[in-house]
Amino acid sequence: MANAPASPAMTPPEDIAHTVSATCVSKATLPAGAMVGLGLLAGAYIGVGSLMAALLGAGTADLPYGMAQLVTGIGFAVGLILVLLAGAELFTGNTLMTLPLAQRRIGVGQLLRAWCVVWLANLIGALVLVLLAIGAGVHLAGDGAVAASAIELAADKAGKPATTILASGVLANMLVCLAVWMAAGASSAVDKVAVIVPPIAAFVALGLEHSVANMSLLPLGLLAAHASDAALPADLGWAPAGANLLWPTLGNIIGGAVIGLGYWAIHLRDS
Repeated sequence: MANAPASPAMTPPEDIAHTVSATCVSKATLPAGAMVGLGLLAGAYIGVGSLMAALLGAGTADLPYGMAQLVTGIGFAVGLILVLLAGAELFTGNTLMTLPLAQRRIGVGQLLRAWCVVWLANLIGALVLVLLAIGAGVHLAGDGAVAASAIELAADKAGKPATTILASGVLANMLVCLAVWMAAGASSAVDKVAVIVPPIAAFVALGLEHSVANMSLLPLGLLAAHASDAALPADLGWAPAGANLLWPTLGNIIGGAVIGLGYWAIHLRDS
């Protein structure tokens, strides 16, 4: 019986840098309609990850601290797997556009257009997904345990000070962009999933702040509380939830720039 062919080696980091740069240029120059449509899908896909996080968070009460958070993070990774394998436009991943910006392959206007359009589309897609989930009664699963989990997740995010959220957003998107970066160098769908899950599970387990995740996690907690007549924690409300999106967005931009500009300086500065 013939031996199975060996899997192709992982793409070298310097080649990944060229691949990511070319991909970001294509993303920055997408027609507006495609950018909006793919942004809506990404918001919904990350929303699916939020639903999985709330579901698994409802069933991990007996696990030791750390293991429970890790299980939740693995569930959330479904969202980025859908984004990268099915194809969608995610604001946080698009912060890597700082790389081709540094190469002068795209302009500041193109970068800001892509960021703003995709951010808004991600928000709308996330909100629609949450409304559908509430309408489907997802929050009622486990005799209301999923609703309680969603409320707890949202309240934890809404109660953090701005400086904490900003720093947390930097770290979160460094991990997300590393997942995107490594997936760009993977040779198959299985390989891509294998490199996506660990950094995404890590950022969720560490309680870090991802702006697009918060677009679904915060309204999910608020609407689950309303639909189940649960009492809202003192820090959780629509105004704090809206303000919460600003700081992780800024932090995510910084975190993505650290990865994008870092690899530009190392691999592409002289190209």
